Amino acid sequence: MKLRRANRDWELRSSRITPESVFMNRRAFMQGSLWAAGAALGTLSGCSSDSPMMQAPEPSMTALEQRLYPATRNSGYALDRPITEPKIAGSYNNFFEFGEDKGEIQFNAAKLETRPWTLEISGLVNKPQIYDLDDLLKQFPLEERLYRLRCVEAWAMAVPWTGFPLNELLRRAEPKSSATHVRFLSFYNPVVASGQRMFWRPWPYAEGLTLPEAMNELSFLATGVYGKPLPKQHGAPLRLLAPWKYGYKSAKSIVRIEVIDFRPPTFWSTLQGLEYNFSANVDPDVPHPRWSQASEKMIGTGEIFPTQLYNGYQKYVAGLYT
Repeated sequence: MKLRRANRDWELRSSRITPESVFMNRRAFMQGSLWAAGAALGTLSGCSSDSPMMQAPEPSMTALEQRLYPATRNSGYALDRPITEPKIAGSYNNFFEFGEDKGEIQFNAAKLETRPWTLEISGLVNKPQIYDLDDLLKQFPLEERLYRLRCVEAWAMAVPWTGFPLNELLRRAEPKSSATHVRFLSFYNPVVASGQRMFWRPWPYAEGLTLPEAMNELSFLATGVYGKPLPKQHGAPLRLLAPWKYGYKSAKSIVRIEVIDFRPPTFWSTLQGLEYNFSANVDPDVPHPRWSQASEKMIGTGEIFPTQLYNGYQKYVAGLYT
């Protein structure tokens, strides 16, 4: 089935990134996101680059979070470009549980209650566990990592995430020898998440990695961003990051991690398997069926960079695919 009508706000031409006027949402434009003039169509007349951007209010931090954030930055993970402005990154999000307008996600997601929150580790493990969010924060030392985030839609961010390596969590659970994959399940609450009322979509959102991918040092469970706990539009209180893959692999608001012995069906591969495959490795030489992946555009600045194989993380992950 087709996900949306042909006139999609994120659709790209095969030869170039989508023109800014349909690609960049209104709020990011009002913040002053200066896109390359040659690609702009000018359909956002009336918006001013110095107009104030509407922002969802930041949640207050608990006493525990005030002690934990900001975390120490791990200098082993560097960026080749400036960090994306936090207001830009926080107002341009895909989170289909809360709609398809990127600029509205921050407001719609505000309804989600993230405390209390538990994370269940289950499946083919010797030590299944259910963690309360605060227990998780206390048991796993937090660090900050600078990661590039590359969307399959050909836009990108550079973001300082706070969290801990996924392999630390998995090692404590002790996967059994028969385990081959790890499945990530997001929350399900259609009362507050209007997108989940689209019953024909395979909710809750599910993603997966092979076990070797999940154990790779880059795989990261983020609890914060920009030195603070995760805002809800970023996938609070816990999201996955696999920065060598397209962003749709980064499951948000995770409630369960299952260790299994088969490749799991995932949200986008179930809906559009020919366009969004399970592996989702960033590769400039493998185009999306409807647009090129040879370049990417940084939101907020409009800078265009050549797409790098594995999003530039070859030295960490190339060995997984030999």
